[in-house]
Amino acid sequence: MQLTGEMIIGQQLVRGAAGTQLAFNPATKATMLPQFGQADAADVERACALAEQAFDAYRSTTPEVRAAFLEAVANNIDALGATLTERAMAETGLPQARLEGERGRTVNQLRLFAKVVRDGHWQQATLDSALPQRTPPRPDLRLRKIAVGPVAVFGASNFPLAFSVAGGDTASALAAGCPVVVKAHGAHPGTSELVARAVQKAVADSGLPEGVFSMIHGDGRTVGQALVAHPSIKAVGFTGSRQGGTALMRTAAARPEPIPVYAEMSSINPVFMLPAVLAGGAEALGAAFVESLTMGVGQFCTNPGLVIGVAGPDFDRFAAAAAAALQPKGAGTMLTAGIHSAYQSGVGRLSQVDGVQVLATGQQEGAGCAAQAALFRVDAETFLASHALQEEVFGPASLLIACRDEAEVLRLAAGLEGQLTATVHCTADDHGFAAKLLPTLERKAGRVLFNGFPTGVEVCHAMVHGGPFPATSDTRTTSVGAMAIERFLRPVSYQNVPQALLPAALRDDNPLRLARIVDGELRTAI
Repeated sequence: MQLTGEMIIGQQLVRGAAGTQLAFNPATKATMLPQFGQADAADVERACALAEQAFDAYRSTTPEVRAAFLEAVANNIDALGATLTERAMAETGLPQARLEGERGRTVNQLRLFAKVVRDGHWQQATLDSALPQRTPPRPDLRLRKIAVGPVAVFGASNFPLAFSVAGGDTASALAAGCPVVVKAHGAHPGTSELVARAVQKAVADSGLPEGVFSMIHGDGRTVGQALVAHPSIKAVGFTGSRQGGTALMRTAAARPEPIPVYAEMSSINPVFMLPAVLAGGAEALGAAFVESLTMGVGQFCTNPGLVIGVAGPDFDRFAAAAAAALQPKGAGTMLTAGIHSAYQSGVGRLSQVDGVQVLATGQQEGAGCAAQAALFRVDAETFLASHALQEEVFGPASLLIACRDEAEVLRLAAGLEGQLTATVHCTADDHGFAAKLLPTLERKAGRVLFNGFPTGVEVCHAMVHGGPFPATSDTRTTSVGAMAIERFLRPVSYQNVPQALLPAALRDDNPLRLARIVDGELRTAI
């Protein structure tokens, strides 16, 4: 497929008129053709107007039509083959195996949501029968969930496929029945165009209204803000920096009709190493931790940015093993020049804090936007006195925190900001300590895991990829997993509506064969 640098607005290919952008190869620092035209106000208006026009027709499609559409998108992305992989490699510096795995995750997300749509549980169909003889009488009441309206999705820099044009936010919004307008990330415009064309083709082949999907290019501070402010947009999905996410939140809150922004922003993902587990395996844990820290040049939102333990010989052995494992690690290419610059600044900031010790650094050699891994150590008292040490450093850097005793570990945990993940390494001998720690971690994180490392997020029904602010803007939701569809739904109650006018999910004959709550009892489809 030949790249043209055009945007996808409905079924049209549109050459943006507000300037142009070249793609950038972070491994070589070279630019790449074609020129990608940037959206102006008229392009944003056109995409949003088409989405609004498509909304009622699209949300009214049957579950089978919508599920088949999601599967068609997945098939079209698969069909792009090496063309997609090679372009994404050039725009991100990521290796082939990583991108092929990410493509698999992307299409599996789409297929998961096709299954979710067919299952129908997302509608939460609920029926309460009329009780005319009761005093006071109860009317016939029925409830289901419906799509909220057109959704703006912002592509992420660190996942050019799985959190981008047809990533989890887009897949869950389309599954809910919401048209989507994507603001592609400027780090991978060619990759975005290829995927957007795959979605556009699926829309046409499925006979859906053209406004079901659009993809535009442009600066987040202008085009992105205009998209969030547009009255047709009813919700936002965002993955990126705290600064960017909170800016969108302010815009959304200031609208005449405020809308929710589901932003995944900042997390340092603490890892707690309890005493007995360190006594039995400090060296192996230190090496395993470094593998998690440096995976993908640390460019994961679940990267382990803190390791917390009780000071002593076993924690020292862990620190020494981690330092030894990190020193030979080569400098890896970061995704963009901006991410690389921010990482360099963050590492410099940590190294200048009084009381912070540089334990080890990786190898310096590397072309382009190469990042040198770094490991630091500090005591808990210094950490608790400096809020700056809780700021995320996006990349392969982490901070080991030595606490005086169990009580200080618990106090430190209570002082942490909201996180995507919190990890505990322990043995049975640590269970008493872990039991005291766990209630705090439940309050602080969206996912609590034991005896593993947080990098890697499974796309399934039980996953939560969310957490209290600043990890996300809404702690009640997830951006990964089947429950992500809930962000783009709202409940509607139907009172005394005639059978002929009720939606299929709520009719007495249950034509969709849904499991439903009827008069307080779960009834499965027959």
